Amino acid sequence: MLTALIDYDSGNLHSAQKAFERMAREIGHGTIVVTSEPDVVARADRIVLPGDGAFPACREALFAYEGLGEAIVEAVEDKGRPFLGICVGMQMLATVGHEYRETPGFGWIGGEICRIEPTDPSMKVPHMGWNDLVIDRPHPVLDGLKTGDHAYFVHSYHMVVRDPAERLAHVDYGGDITAIVGRDNIVGTQFHPEKSQATGLRLIANFLNWKP
Repeated sequence: MLTALIDYDSGNLHSAQKAFERMAREIGHGTIVVTSEPDVVARADRIVLPGDGAFPACREALFAYEGLGEAIVEAVEDKGRPFLGICVGMQMLATVGHEYRETPGFGWIGGEICRIEPTDPSMKVPHMGWNDLVIDRPHPVLDGLKTGDHAYFVHSYHMVVRDPAERLAHVDYGGDITAIVGRDNIVGTQFHPEKSQATGLRLIANFLNWKP
């Protein structure tokens, strides 16, 4: 079992790599490889797309690697490989992003990436730190997780999902903030599971075991 952690110069992957490697060892679930090679993505059994920074910059950086973005699309759309997007990697699942300029996403989860606008003006943006998950609907990647479990967030934009059935969890930060999305072989977390201690490690293990 090969899991490809995509490296396209969008943030430090060290903590994500260590978290995925740890859980792969604990559950005996194959190899984690950090890669920007399309042929490795094509061979991978599952794909993880992280992302830190601005949506347009991450999207541009991903597709600047020749064949990499296309290999991800083929693996997910044509081969049905399990896919996990993290932070901006989740935001790229949306139809379009509105950070700085209008930028198309993969369009796998219908919705838009919009700036967080808390109802309480004293609440700061970016939304940074720990928050309590509210589970909206069950999913295999959420096995063992419950409402009230903590996750670690760092973001100024969030996904406004068109179909409520594709929102798996949210948090309250002066209004609803989408925390987890999913459909078919695709899931995404706005928070960083690799920084979310027991909650994040459980989700990573669930993803590695997941058979859509």
